[in-house]
Amino acid sequence: MMTIRTSLLVFAFFMSVSNYGYCAEISAIFQANWLTTDGHISWQEKGTGILRDGQSGVNLQQAALHITQDIGADFGMDLVANYYHDGEQHLGLTQAQIIYMPLSQKPYRFRARAGFFYPKMSLENVDAAWLSPYTYTQSAINSWIGEELRTAGLEFSVVSPGRIRNSAWSWQLHVAGFKSNDPIGAMLSWRGFAMHDRQSLHNDRVEFARYPSVISQEGLDHPSWTESFHELDGRIGYYLGLHIDYYKRSSLRYYFYDNQADPLAINDLRLYGWRTKFHSLALQHKFSNTTRMIAQGLKGSTLMGGRFVYVDYEAWYLMLSHKIDKHRISVRYDHFDVDEDDIFVFDPNNSDGHGLTAAWRYNWKPNWQLGLEWHKNQSHADNRASLSQPLRFAQQQAMAILQYRW
Repeated sequence: MMTIRTSLLVFAFFMSVSNYGYCAEISAIFQANWLTTDGHISWQEKGTGILRDGQSGVNLQQAALHITQDIGADFGMDLVANYYHDGEQHLGLTQAQIIYMPLSQKPYRFRARAGFFYPKMSLENVDAAWLSPYTYTQSAINSWIGEELRTAGLEFSVVSPGRIRNSAWSWQLHVAGFKSNDPIGAMLSWRGFAMHDRQSLHNDRVEFARYPSVISQEGLDHPSWTESFHELDGRIGYYLGLHIDYYKRSSLRYYFYDNQADPLAINDLRLYGWRTKFHSLALQHKFSNTTRMIAQGLKGSTLMGGRFVYVDYEAWYLMLSHKIDKHRISVRYDHFDVDEDDIFVFDPNNSDGHGLTAAWRYNWKPNWQLGLEWHKNQSHADNRASLSQPLRFAQQQAMAILQYRW
């Protein structure tokens, strides 16, 4: 209910600004799918499957409202609200930010933004509402970022376009300070990576299986869910980012993220602080106007308690995408791994896996898109043994998609 109230308050604020002469631009995405899957129960339903839906059928896969609002010449506001049929909350905000971006012909430009937003580390999720224009099931890296990572804070940037300097190279530097992302890391540790397209709403709760080592008082006495957007210790986290572009052909984005959380902090919901930090490197190269390669690698660690849980994690993907007229075909391979090194042998957290995704998207009419996607993965998790489940199993799903943009 808090998320819905927050969404309504922000929406009302946007509309009140519009009444003072500034025009808001409103767009929306509605995406339905017909899904057939193998029936492994999703983590959202307390299962150990790593796909979003465990049952075949017709679903409203995405519903997103995007509002942008100019405030004078230099400032703007940006809001994204989402509705999902699944999860603990169904309606709420995924982004809300104020952006400072003055027009300038100077070779070095200053920009800033404040609010609740994603770092711009992904070259995959570059469509409206932080969706991917390539596949419908996103990479393991960006599935996790959509679940657990959002920054409530300030980002400052210096941007230098190459065309202003008569150079082939453009670059951007980003530095941000933030709070309210202290529990990030719980899902990676206890469930491992997953593959889907659902973004956690503000104040959303993300479920996972009821592992005895986690939920029992003899174990870690933690709930079988997490809420990632909490502030537990008053510390300020930060991230640093560097973007480099060569003409409009090749791109590199490097980020270092550290939430600076106190791993001994705990709130009345028994949510711990997780000291989570990682490096992310994303690359894109356009072989032509129709064919491109995108890759991303992530490597980091997270710590909870007095080394009650400590894991190193890494993931990477490689994607090829080709466009023919109104058609786009994309193929992506994912690999992911979580390795524990903590003091509690009764709470095994090793997991790993890989996945293959192939998607076809067809812009049927100006506002309509048809799509087909096939996905298969194989994953392993040591803690499945505590639920008398196979440690390793494969999952497969196929989707037919109808998307409308307004």
